[in-house]
Amino acid sequence: MNKNLDIQVLREKVIFSLENQGFLYHSGKITLPNNVDKEGIRKLHQEAVQTRVEKSKKGLVSYEPRLLSYIADGREIEPDKIFPIMIQVEPGTENELLFRYASLHWSIPVSSGYGRRLRFVIFDQNNGKLIGLFGLGDPVFSLAARDKWIGWNKEQRKEKLKHVMDAFVLGAVPPYSHLLCGKLVAMLLACNEVRKAFRKKYRGQVSLINRKKFDGRLVLITTTSALGRSSMYNRVNYTERTLFNRIGYTSGSGEFHFSNGLYAELSQFAAFHCKPTAKQKRWGVGYRSRREIVRKVLPLLGLPDDLIYHQVKREVFGIPLAMNTHQFLRGEHERVQWYYMSAQEIFTYFKDRWLMKRAARDSSYRKFRPSSYALWMKKEN
Repeated sequence: MNKNLDIQVLREKVIFSLENQGFLYHSGKITLPNNVDKEGIRKLHQEAVQTRVEKSKKGLVSYEPRLLSYIADGREIEPDKIFPIMIQVEPGTENELLFRYASLHWSIPVSSGYGRRLRFVIFDQNNGKLIGLFGLGDPVFSLAARDKWIGWNKEQRKEKLKHVMDAFVLGAVPPYSHLLCGKLVAMLLACNEVRKAFRKKYRGQVSLINRKKFDGRLVLITTTSALGRSSMYNRVNYTERTLFNRIGYTSGSGEFHFSNGLYAELSQFAAFHCKPTAKQKRWGVGYRSRREIVRKVLPLLGLPDDLIYHQVKREVFGIPLAMNTHQFLRGEHERVQWYYMSAQEIFTYFKDRWLMKRAARDSSYRKFRPSSYALWMKKEN
């Protein structure tokens, strides 16, 4: 087959795909529709989400009836008797399958996390049903809003970034989400149990680059809103302490808009026509990331590599786990002055501040049925 024809066909597929998702393409640039709202942003992600659901079907569809048994019927919830328990997800367990399954219901495609990972599911001990989940992974190396907020230089970031993790998925599942339990899950990021689990799992690990042992101290968690400016994380506090600090916005770049099945073709093209950027030998061979593949392939198709700038800017939040998080990450303090609060203390505060008040004024959670949560099984009316 003619190589130039292959390139032209793939180029046209890229442009058609972007326009089909809802982007405006003109003269090598993509822009968002005018006055795009949160529902519009959901639609931009729709193809990528659906592709991820279909790719996951083979490995999860046979488990769906069992996994749906963890989703509560609204009539099974007794707000005054809700009692959360947070369980760390271990590989090869049913909780891992449940984590993967629930993550497929997010309105944006959820990654599996990068590098180090720590995942939790939160159950209601009163009925054994799933309340929500969160996952922590390695943060991106360079994030302007975060780096400016911390105030560190490049050397400090290189040395201290290992003490930071990013929440790549976070939230409650229905019907608990109707009772504002998304706020509960968000608050649990800051509990003692999370940083202790991190320390237990990663303390003593040796860095591939400098060969130093890691002390296992986690002092900061970051996360980004799913759909531009966030409302869920605003005013998430514990007594007088603001847990989620608003620190800016992402640059609006990434590769989700190539994740609707098109990425596989770009990756295949890269295998024949591109070479990975040189990197540390200890990291192994291959490309640094999906973004590197996209940026290398686009110019070969006669398209600008800055098509990765989809312009969907997400709000960035920082959750300090210590009173001197900034000073520690800048190398000014060696000892960490921790905030101390248990998961139980957080729930007690949440129950009084949000849960019971919401349950008293809004009973819509009782109408939820687990069958509506199914991805592949036939849904009941």
